[in-house]
Amino acid sequence: MTRGSDDPISVPPHIAIIMDGNGRWARARGLPRTAGHKKGAQAVQRTLEAAIDLGVQYLTLFGFSSENWSRPEGEVFDLMGLLRRYLQSETAELHRKNIRIRVIGDRSRFSEDIVALIKGAEEMTAENDGLNLTAALSYGGRQDIATAARAIAEKVAAGELDPATIDEDALGQHLWTHDLPDPDLLIRTSNEQRISNFLLWQCAYTELVFTDLLWPEFGREGLEQAIAEYNRRDRRFGAVAG
Repeated sequence: MTRGSDDPISVPPHIAIIMDGNGRWARARGLPRTAGHKKGAQAVQRTLEAAIDLGVQYLTLFGFSSENWSRPEGEVFDLMGLLRRYLQSETAELHRKNIRIRVIGDRSRFSEDIVALIKGAEEMTAENDGLNLTAALSYGGRQDIATAARAIAEKVAAGELDPATIDEDALGQHLWTHDLPDPDLLIRTSNEQRISNFLLWQCAYTELVFTDLLWPEFGREGLEQAIAEYNRRDRRFGAVAG
């Protein structure tokens, strides 16, 4: 992927994606929302392949938010079934592709079998050194920060941590993403222009790209277009432009 032989496109090391629009895709076709979620799973596969081909190092996908638990019970049930089937059918293939799988979020609300499948996928792929795939499931950015703050408070109360040493790095080390770099690029599909409680701390200086594509329509072309837009940005991290 290049602009020209003398002007290569820079691929951001860490791309995060809010996968939005499954329901709208299904509704536009007179289909149940579950059909949109199934089609969205195919978009995940296309995006993974494209990310590997393009040389992305870290890919973080917002699959199920902490707020999504409030959706209709039937839809949540179907989503959990889709997650269960995906982990059962795709983990070995992801491992074969040298992908490392991680899941961030509150696992306490998942069924025991799904928690076991998540743990198994992480353990199977832990030594892989290809694409780092992070799935944000039952995840909320505010919850992430609150959980980190609680862990720090507990260490202070136990005399294990001096409050004077608490800084941004200390808090960051207690987030669910403590071993991941911050995203360079955040993509949201369906042209909703908000980040919906996703990686609030981590996206302080992330470039945001919003696309009209619904998530089931997303793939290599959409990813390349977002990366091209990223390359048109001047990332200053608060500094004055040169």
